[in-house]
Amino acid sequence: MAIKLNIGDPKSKKTVQIELDDANSQALHGKRIGQTFKGELVDKPGYEFLITGGSDTAGFPMRNDVEGESRRKVLIAHSIGNRKRRKGMRLRRTVSGNTVSAITTQLNVKIVKYGSKPLFEAKAEEAAEKAE
Repeated sequence: MAIKLNIGDPKSKKTVQIELDDANSQALHGKRIGQTFKGELVDKPGYEFLITGGSDTAGFPMRNDVEGESRRKVLIAHSIGNRKRRKGMRLRRTVSGNTVSAITTQLNVKIVKYGSKPLFEAKAEEAAEKAE
């Protein structure tokens, strides 16, 4: 299954979304939140990315403290997967594990090491073409 990759740039504070084909998606399987991977895996040579989160096919968010690939019901207060209700209130919520798997559809990453080609020039060219 294809994975949508949201790449965040800490310098410019912009995000670009690319969709990976099945071959590139397979290369990311088994990676965890907090791990880095080379840009060659996603056709961005020279870059290095840090996995910060994501979600699965049903929209459940990935949590760093839930081990594995499957979904689990965890008791959580205000944090990832739960909005604030009342002070001290905890709820049991379904979340996805911290490992990229076949059920992962979206992956959030940020740039750790920059490559020679900028990521955001292609977007500027597309906007110029649409304006014409």
